[in-house]
Amino acid sequence: MLRTLVAAGLFVGGVLALLPVGVSGQPPADKKTEKKQPAGQYDPPKAMKPDDATLKQIAEKTDKLRKAITKLKAWDEEESLQKELKTMDVTESVLLEVEIYLKAAENIVRFEEWYAKDSGKWATTTLDRGLERAKQAADGKSPWRDTPGRWVVRAYRSRVDGSIQPYAVLLPHDFGKDPKKKWRLDVVLHGRDASLTEAKFIATHDTSKAAPKDLGYIQLEVYGRGNNAYRWAGETDVFEAINAFCGIPLASNCPVDTGRIVLRGFSMGGAGTWHLGLHNPGMFCVMGPGAGFTTTHGYIGNLPKQLPDYQEKCLHIYDAVDYAENAFNIPVVAYSGEKDPQKAATDNVERQLKEFKEPLRFTHLVAPGLQHQMPGEWQQKAEVEYRKYADKGRDLNPKRIRFVTYTPQYGRCGWLDVLALEQTYEKGVVDATRDGTDFTLLTTNIREVGIRDVPMAKNMTITIDGQKITARSEGALCVLAKERGKWINSTTVHFQPGRKLQKKYLTGPIDDAFRSSFTVIKPARPGWHPGTNAHAVAAVDQFTRVWDRYFRGTVPSDPNFPVTPRGIVLPTLDDSRQSNLVLFGDPASNSEIAEVLPKLPITWTKDKLVVNGVEYDPKTHLPVLIYPYKERYVVLNSGHTFKEADLKGTNALLYPRLGDWAVIKPTPTANDPAAYEVIAAGLFDEYWQFPKK
Repeated sequence: MLRTLVAAGLFVGGVLALLPVGVSGQPPADKKTEKKQPAGQYDPPKAMKPDDATLKQIAEKTDKLRKAITKLKAWDEEESLQKELKTMDVTESVLLEVEIYLKAAENIVRFEEWYAKDSGKWATTTLDRGLERAKQAADGKSPWRDTPGRWVVRAYRSRVDGSIQPYAVLLPHDFGKDPKKKWRLDVVLHGRDASLTEAKFIATHDTSKAAPKDLGYIQLEVYGRGNNAYRWAGETDVFEAINAFCGIPLASNCPVDTGRIVLRGFSMGGAGTWHLGLHNPGMFCVMGPGAGFTTTHGYIGNLPKQLPDYQEKCLHIYDAVDYAENAFNIPVVAYSGEKDPQKAATDNVERQLKEFKEPLRFTHLVAPGLQHQMPGEWQQKAEVEYRKYADKGRDLNPKRIRFVTYTPQYGRCGWLDVLALEQTYEKGVVDATRDGTDFTLLTTNIREVGIRDVPMAKNMTITIDGQKITARSEGALCVLAKERGKWINSTTVHFQPGRKLQKKYLTGPIDDAFRSSFTVIKPARPGWHPGTNAHAVAAVDQFTRVWDRYFRGTVPSDPNFPVTPRGIVLPTLDDSRQSNLVLFGDPASNSEIAEVLPKLPITWTKDKLVVNGVEYDPKTHLPVLIYPYKERYVVLNSGHTFKEADLKGTNALLYPRLGDWAVIKPTPTANDPAAYEVIAAGLFDEYWQFPKK
C-alpha cells in the first residue's frame, strides 16, 4: 500500500531518515544539505585561515603525532611476529584509529580547508585526541572502542585504494552489560556539506556530549569520502564501514543483529538511502530516505532531454526510481517537507509504483508547510514508525522475492542472485517463490540466475519460466543459465580457459573500476607520439589530484596492491579477483598496455588505430576503454569519466560519460592540459564485443 501522510499522528508503518536531537544525541543534519541548485553554486565557504600562532601549534602537534605513529608502527612490526593472526588484525585496526587523526590534520592543512571559524580549533583538537589515542595504544589499550553513550570515531583501511577512512559509532549506555545481546544497527548517511572534511567529521562526532539514556540501538554514521551521494567509492565506503564495525568475516562477538540493520539519511543522505536501499533490498530491515533525488533527468538543471545512448543507458545504474518495484522486498518510509523541491524524489517513486499491483509497505510522511528541513518532531514520529519494522527484523528466508535490476552489479536479494542479463541496462525481473527445496521462478530479460543458501549437493526441483528442472547446488549456490532459449543447471565458474567472456561479475562501464580495488600504472618512458603521450601524462596527474581531494585517498600505484575480501554484509557477489589495472599511455610508454593489448578487441600500433571497425590516426587519437583481463578489469587512459567540475556541482552529475569504450582526440588548454574531444564512444555487448552494425 502507498499512503501519503500529512497530518501529525497518522502513520502506516515504516522508518525514516535522521534521528531527532532528543533521540540520538546527534545535531540536526539539515542545515547544510543539498538543495536543487544550478551547477556552480556548491562551492565551499571562503577559507578562514587560522592565525600564525595556531598554524604553528598545528604543525608542532602534527609532527609529534607523526613521530608517535612511526613508533607504534615499528612496535607493531616487531611484536606482531610473535602474535596470532587475530591479534595482529586488532593491532592493525587500532593503529588505523590513531592514524586517522593524523590524516585529518594533514588534509585540512594541505588542502587549506579552513571552511569555518572553528577549523583551526578542529585541527588542534583532532591532533590532541590523536596523541591521546597514540599514548593509549602504546600501552596496549584502546578504551575508546567500548565507550558507551558517546560518539566514538573509528576507522578502517579501504580495499579500494588502501586509504584510511573514518566512521563514527554511538553505543547505547547499557552496551556491553549483556555480552550476548545483539543490537539493532542504524546506518546513517549524512547530507551534503560543502565544508565537510575529515577534521570536521571527527570534531562533530568525537564529542563528550552524552547520548539519550533511552537510546536502544547502535548508530553508525558513514563519512562516505565526503560529498558524492554515496556513489562509486563512496558507495563502497558505506559497506566497508559496516564491515569494519561488524568484523570480516562476521565476528562471533559482533554485537549487531544483521537482520535488524536500518538504512536512513536526509538530503544527499536521502539520495544515498534511495539508491542503496532499492538496489540492495535484501540487506536492510527498513529504509528511511528523506528528500534527496531519485532520478537524473528532471533534477539536474539544463540537462539535455536526450543524452547520447550510452549515457542514457548508464543512468540506469544509479537512478533509484528505476528500482522502485524493489520496495516489494523492503519497507520504505520516506519523508518530505511539503514545500521542498526535493519532495519530487519520493513523488517520482510513487508515480512509478502507481500501477504496481503487488503489496507494499510504503509510507510517505509529509510535513505541512516545511521546506528542505526535518525538525526533531518529525524525526521522532519517523522513529516511532520504523521501530515497528526494526524491532521485528527482516525475514531472513522470505518465501517470495520479486526483484528488479538493470545490471548484475546490483543482483542480490536474499537467497536470489541475478548473475547475468540478456541485455544490460534494460529492466530485468525475477519473481521467485520457494517451498523447501522446490522453487518457482518467472523471469524477464534474465540470462543467468542463482539460488543461494541451499543444502550442498541437494537435489532441487525448479520450475523456471514454465520449464521444470531437477538441479543440484554447487556449494551453497545453484546456478541456472539460459542457452538457446532453454534453462540448464550451470556453474558459477566464470573465468575458464576458452570460455566466452560475458558481462557477469564484470560489466563496466569505465567508472565501475573505481568501486573496488584498483592500481594505476603511469607511462614509464616516452610514447609513440608527443601529443598523445602528453595527454596520458596530464590525464593520470589530473585523476590523481582529483581522487586525492574528492575521494579522500591516494591513487594506488603498486601492481601488487592487496585486495581485502569484502565480507558477508557487502552485496557484490565476487571480489576475490586481483586489483583492477588502470593503465595510462600507449604500448611504447607502458609495458603493461603492451602485455594486455593482444587480449583487447582493438588494433593499436604506432601507425594504426582501429576501434569498432573504424581506423583513426594514432598520432592524434587515443583509445579509452574497460575490459575483463585475468578476472579483473583493465582500463586504458581514464580515471572517472566525469570531471572535477561535476564533483563540484550537484551529486547527480556523477554519472558515466563514456560507457565502456571511446576514442578521444586530445585538445589541451592552459587550464586543462587533459582536455579532449570524444570522437566515438559506446558500450560493449553482453560478450564484451563491439555490437554488430
